[in-house]
Parts: sequence; structure tokens; C-alpha cells
Amino acid sequence: MGRRRRYPELVIDLEKLKQNIDRINIKCSDFGVEVAGVIKGCTGLAECAEQFARAGCRFIASSRLEQLEPLRKTGIQTPFMMIRIPMISEAADVVRITDISLNSEIEVLKELNIQAGLQDKEHQVILMADLGDLREGFWDKDDLVQAALMVENDFHNLKLAGVGTNLGCYGSVAATPEKLEELVECAEAVEAEIGRELEFISGGATSTLPRILEGNLPSRINMLRVGEGILLAKDLQDLWGYDMNFMNRDIFTIRAEVIEVKDKPTYPVGDIMFDAFGNKPQYEDKGIRKRALIALGKVDYAFPEQLTVKDKGICIIGASSDHTILDVQDADRDIKVGDVIDLVPCYANLVYVTNSPNIEKVYI
Repeated sequence: MGRRRRYPELVIDLEKLKQNIDRINIKCSDFGVEVAGVIKGCTGLAECAEQFARAGCRFIASSRLEQLEPLRKTGIQTPFMMIRIPMISEAADVVRITDISLNSEIEVLKELNIQAGLQDKEHQVILMADLGDLREGFWDKDDLVQAALMVENDFHNLKLAGVGTNLGCYGSVAATPEKLEELVECAEAVEAEIGRELEFISGGATSTLPRILEGNLPSRINMLRVGEGILLAKDLQDLWGYDMNFMNRDIFTIRAEVIEVKDKPTYPVGDIMFDAFGNKPQYEDKGIRKRALIALGKVDYAFPEQLTVKDKGICIIGASSDHTILDVQDADRDIKVGDVIDLVPCYANLVYVTNSPNIEKVYI
């Protein structure tokens, strides 16, 4: 007798993931760009990280050391990149666990240099330039150049590997060719002062892939840090209108069990106050409809409005902590208690479901 399935579960197609990594690697290599495969979107799951290593990514990258550290025990030899600027308190671990990190603070760089010396290691750094997205990075480009000179001449346990930027994650600023040329100008200002060429000019993340797709990436950009564009390949098509049909967009499937099916009103009956999360939702009265509950809720995936139901004719009405409510009136099949509903996550959902100990991970 086979193992009884435990729901909810997240089904992960590793071969399709490997195919996506290969396809992005090929497209980027056509422009002389190396890929840092970002695994934070899948919470650093080792089985997923191994596919990035198999595909030959230049780095395996995450914003959290606790995702990278266990991967060393799996035998992965690909260099690790820390893509959140480090806390000064974790400098020793950054040097111990990773090979390269993104940085924007002199005091942190000083501590990284000290820790690298204590560990008898050379740690590589990429200095970040803030080009307007207003998250991490040197805002004053003269400060960036001075930091580069300090790393190059004074911090003998650090190697200045390059400069980089982040676009689109906080300020929603587009990675236009003009913005990326600004990054190249920053890099060339650094190179003029240190007297050598930088190894990397890291032009951002998935939000920079349109420059690859349109063929207008500035020629000196030679590294991208790609996560969502590989794991899901949804944002570029669903939000920006790019044709991503050359990518697998069904690598991750959430499967949840139906625990109730009943005909009920669509508008709450009684005085309406606030929901469990302090919100006051708006409800539409559509009369009596057939509804189903599945054993999965906001605690597991956070944003019900960003999930997609695979079954035609089924839509998500709403959710609470541990329940998701579906309208199944127009479903193509007769939904019954014990049935399983398949859902496709977006990036915001994926970071939750991969991190949840309550969701079984099933690899195919």
C-alpha cells in the first residue's frame, strides 16, 4: 500500500525547474550575462537549489544565511551570494557561509574585512548603487567611488568584485536601458579610480529580464540575479505583457482538500464588523451559491487574491487564517468533500507555502 497523501501539499516539478534555469541561462549567455540563481522565493529548498547548481548558475543567491548554510552539506560546489546587505552582527557568518555579498555600508565592510582576516579568507563584495528605487545602495555616487577605493586599497581581506543595483522591488522603478547605463557609468567611475576593470556589473533581478527579451541590455551589464523569472515566470507575462510561453509556468502546484460543500448565501447575515485580520471586506450579494471550503488559509499563503485555481469555473471568494472559500457553482466537475483542488501560486504566495511546515513538499 502506498503512502497516504497528506494535504495540503506543494508539488514541485524539478525537471521543469531545471528546464527554466537552462532557458534563462541560455538567453542571458547570448548577451554575455551570467546568472545568480536566487532561491529565496522557494525558501532555499535544497532540492530546488540543486537544480540551479546542476544548470551551471554562476552563483546560488539568497537574502538569508539560514537558507544557504544547509546547502553546503548537500555537496553543492557553486559559490554562494548574499543578496541582502549584511547585518554587521552577522558579518562573521557572511564570510563563513558565502563567497560574495552585496554591500552599501562602510562600517559593515570594515567588519567583513576583519572577519575575513580572522578566517583567513578572501571575501568578495559588490557595492550597490541606488539609482532611484530607494532601497539599498549608495545614493551619492562619489560616496560609492570612495567606498570602492577603500575596499581596493585598505581592506586587504576583501576583493572588490563589482558594482550592482536593484530596481523594481520597492520603488517600482523600471530597469530601463537608460537606468542601466547609469549603473555602467558608476562602474566606469570606479574603474577609473582603481585602475582596473571590475569583474561584475550586476544589473538587477527578474525586473531586468525585459532588457534581455527586447535585446537592449547595455553591453557592460554582465550579471543578473534571477529568482521569480525562473521559479514561476509569471510576473513578466501577467503584469508586464511579455510572452513567457517558452518557460514552464506550472512548476509549483498547491493541492488542498475540500472539507465542506454547501449552498449558502453570498452576503453575510448579521451586523458586519471586522474580519480576523482587522479588515472590513466588501461583499457582493449574488444570492445562494454552491460553496466549498478547503483546508488551507492565509497563514499558509498570505494573499488569496493572488492564487489561481486550475479548475475552470471555480473562483476564490475569500479566506481566513486556515480556510479558503471557493465558489464552485459553475465548476466543470461535481465538487465533493474529500476532493482535491489545485492552485497555482504567485511569488508572494510561494514564499509562504515553501516556508510553511504545515505544507508537505512533494517532488516529482
